[in-house]
Amino acid sequence: MHPLYRPLRSHDLLDLSAPDDALQVLHGSGRNIQLAIPSRWISVWLPLAEGIELETLDCRWLLHAGELLIWRDSALRAGSRRDGRWLAVCGSPAAWARHQRPRPGEPAVDLLPSESHCTRELRRLTVRLARVARRPDLGALGAGTVVDMLCAALTEHQRDLHALLPRCTGRTLLRRQQTLMRLLRVQHLIRRHDGGRVDLARLAASANYSPCHLIRSYRDVFGETPSEYAARLRSERAWQLVRETRMPVCEITAALGFESQSAFCRAFKGTFGMTTSQVRQLDAARQPRAYAEFGATKAA
Repeated sequence: MHPLYRPLRSHDLLDLSAPDDALQVLHGSGRNIQLAIPSRWISVWLPLAEGIELETLDCRWLLHAGELLIWRDSALRAGSRRDGRWLAVCGSPAAWARHQRPRPGEPAVDLLPSESHCTRELRRLTVRLARVARRPDLGALGAGTVVDMLCAALTEHQRDLHALLPRCTGRTLLRRQQTLMRLLRVQHLIRRHDGGRVDLARLAASANYSPCHLIRSYRDVFGETPSEYAARLRSERAWQLVRETRMPVCEITAALGFESQSAFCRAFKGTFGMTTSQVRQLDAARQPRAYAEFGATKAA
């Protein structure tokens, strides 16, 4: 079945709640666009310029240009307040299943929810699909063939995630996929929690697990507990803010949810072996040297 091309312009409102057997190729351009994706649909999102604001019942976040999101399971609302351009391919699991071709000797694995940097190949295929869906007469390959190629590239892109399936509980592949999707839902909530601290009871409820079961299952699959993952993300964010911005340390402390500036400074030095001042002085010392090397290169 040929994918349905849907252009969206400024102030458009689109509700895809009605069932449809065909994949939908959405091309957004402009501001104040709003749309709703039904629960259990699979959608692939690629911002081309600016970002897309996304919202579920659990959280709200911004998908930046150059990032790729694959979403499924819960309902999703999307919108863009600024002038921007983005592409999305969405549809029911049955609509996607028509285009998924497992490799010989390998089981068919569904697309899993994930957020990552968009590779050049995935960007090229998504843009190509939008073009042939809009003008089928322009492409040497049909839109269905391009969807097949996109599905194959997305499956390859998620190979590391699929490698985690044997670690998940469940007697069948379908059960293991459901377990991994629950844990990925927890991981997404941790990643999108701005304060850096997470409520274990809330995370467990989102996966329909008890807190103890969540800790054990998460560690078995990812090699760390949810709290350890949250702490690692907060440390990475602290390093980024100290090294790449001029934000005052007191503001970084508040942004990362530390009780006090002294607590943040102790944690930072304990993790990285340097104080925030030493990190910034180190970068300040490197900058004049980089300018000097650049000047010598130009003179030569």
